[in-house]
Amino acid sequence: MTAKPEWLVREEAGIPVLVALALRQDLGIRAPEGLPALRDRRMPPPDAVGADDELESQWLAYWEMTVEPVTHPSAAPLELVEGFDTIVALPARGAERLQAAILPLAADVLRYARDAQNRYDRGHAGAGDPYRAYAAALAEFEREAGRRAHSFELNVHVVPFVQRGLWRVGACSIAVTDGLRRDPMAFDAAIRPILAELA
Repeated sequence: MTAKPEWLVREEAGIPVLVALALRQDLGIRAPEGLPALRDRRMPPPDAVGADDELESQWLAYWEMTVEPVTHPSAAPLELVEGFDTIVALPARGAERLQAAILPLAADVLRYARDAQNRYDRGHAGAGDPYRAYAAALAEFEREAGRRAHSFELNVHVVPFVQRGLWRVGACSIAVTDGLRRDPMAFDAAIRPILAELA
């Protein structure tokens, strides 16, 4: 008997991802290219010099571990960073520059991330099952493709970016703006190519 294909979509405004993105903005890191800034978060001045290569490289490694920890495990043991509760853990070796840079930002960044998550929770309260959007888009894909979808997993990070849209942030992870996620027709059109690629 053949196992039935299964799919799993996890959608959240997760505090670890929001913290990582707030730190990115505060530190003046421009990578990943094309990823917008966060709303309601101070912007570095236009003439500000961005982060140096070492800081950016350490933040990117932390970002990859945060978005897809199974795909991007740390080569060194992880240690919790003081002030971030259990939310930020960095490699014991090779992230010293990043750790020193983020220590003074902890309280403000955590407050921002928790406020953003609360806004997401309030916006989805009473909105019904959030996975209907994915099931409907997947059913449409199966009709068009003439086959069942393959098994896949997708992590959807709902983020308050200044620019409305959807971005790939990992092999099986996307970031989508809260405004686009609340627009059923536009979100359906944006998510279909992603589901078709994975399924």
